Order: sequence, then C-alpha cells, then structure tokens
Amino acid sequence: MADGSVAEVKQALADVGYLADEPAALVSFLAQQLGKPVLVEGPAGVGKTELAKALSRATGRELVRLQCYEGLDEAKAMYEWNYRKQLLRIQAGGEAGWEDVQEDIFSTEFLLERPLMQAIASPEPVVLLIDEIDKTDQEFEAMLLELLSDFQITIPELGRIEATTMPIVVLTSNDSRELTEALKRRCLYLWLDYPELEREMEIVRLHTPELSETLARKLVEVIRMVRGLDLKKPPSIAESIDWARSLLLMGAEDIDRETFTQSMSIIVKHRTDIDLVAERVGVKLADPLRTEG
Repeated sequence: MADGSVAEVKQALADVGYLADEPAALVSFLAQQLGKPVLVEGPAGVGKTELAKALSRATGRELVRLQCYEGLDEAKAMYEWNYRKQLLRIQAGGEAGWEDVQEDIFSTEFLLERPLMQAIASPEPVVLLIDEIDKTDQEFEAMLLELLSDFQITIPELGRIEATTMPIVVLTSNDSRELTEALKRRCLYLWLDYPELEREMEIVRLHTPELSETLARKLVEVIRMVRGLDLKKPPSIAESIDWARSLLLMGAEDIDRETFTQSMSIIVKHRTDIDLVAERVGVKLADPLRTEG
C-alpha cells in the first residue's frame, strides 16, 4: 500500500474492495505514519473487522487475528509453555540436575506462540487484529497495555521480547461495554456507523456490479427500513451484499412483497425479527404508496 497520503491509502483500500470514508482513510494513514494502534468502535456489521482485513490485503501483510471472548486469558492470547515437551526433556535428561535442564526447557524451543506473541515475534510486518475487545474484561485490557504502548511482551523466564517489525494493530469493539481510558489513550480512534444510502449503494454495487442501479437503490432502501425497526440483530453490510447476490441468482428485477418474503431470511436471522419485519416492511412493499410514505 502506498502510504504517502490519505488519498493514496483510500485508493489502495478501494482497490482491494473496501470503500473507506474520509475518517477511515485518515486513521489508516495515521496508524502507519505514527505507528499507533487503531481502536474501531461501532455497531455489529458495519465493516470494522473488514477494515483490518482490507489493510492486510492492501499492504500485502499477513493478518494475525485474535478473536476475543469472555474468559480469554494470557495463555490463549499471548503464549504458553509446551509442558508435555518440557516434561519429555526433563525425563531425557536422566541423572542431570534441575540446574542443568532449567535453562534449556525455558527457551523459545518450548514456547507455544499465540496470536499476540506471533505478531510481535514475526520477522515480517503483519496486521494484528484484536477482534471484539469489549468481550474481555479489564484485566485482559491491562495485559495488552505493554504491547500497545511499546510493541513488546515480557516473559518472566525469557525477559523482554521486542517487535523487530512494526505491526499495524487494529482493535474492534461493538461498544457493548466502556473500555478503559488507559487502553483508549494508546490508540487512535475511529467510530464506524452504518453508511448513508448512496455510500451503501456504492459498496453493494462494488461487490455485485451486475446489479442494476435501480435494484441496488431499492435494496438499500429496504435494508434501511429494516434497520429502523427494533430488532435483535439489524442486517449488516455483509448481509446487504449477500442479499444482492441472492437477488441476482433469483433473477429478480424488483423487490416486491413476494420476492422479499422469499429472500427475507438472508438479512433477518431471528424468529421474532422475521415476524416483525414481515409485518412492517412486507406490508409496505405490497403497497407502493405506503413504501414511499
């Protein structure tokens, strides 16, 4: 990726299928220029994870992903010792004393690298994605601070391991809880929301160029109606694209009530949501005057 200007970064992302708006392009540019992590917040399905993937494609860097979840700990995120291999080494030492094998078994040969360690130790620069950081707890956030500040990890038995190359670090959050100020201070910040109608049309048509502009506009208008309802899970941008591809395969030329009912499960994926959407949006599609209103 050319990183000489914001415009070049924006174009490089577009070339790999990610239409970044100005704030996203600027933060992507600054992350590389300043060497700072990026915290991307916003509702589920607006392209937060996809931004990290696009940066990986645009820069030609490997994507190293840590998927966060409740209860995630250091052993699964950073590193752990291969205890079975260590035990075999101790047994193979025979009569050798503990002092003779201790230094041996606490070496990189017996270390199992997890995503954070993998990103730091990589000889080639990578994109590190720490996905859905809001699913972890504050203790886990505290563990990340050394890595986010200095791009290094301290292992008691080995000492400090510093990154030999500078990773691009992207943290995503669905804003399900407030993150600590200590973590936010170390990051550039980007809020991503659902795109405006014209922007989402661009995204949909980028991925489904065969779709007519008229049908793409109708699709996005319906998606926006669905998102306006009180749903458990509003449709994401990825689901807009999936729906567009499905309509092409169905040979649909318009989105009427019948077409919508047949394909609604592509964008609505909770039983109670289906009933609500069928009642509110399906009725409007059956009456064009109500749709316009």
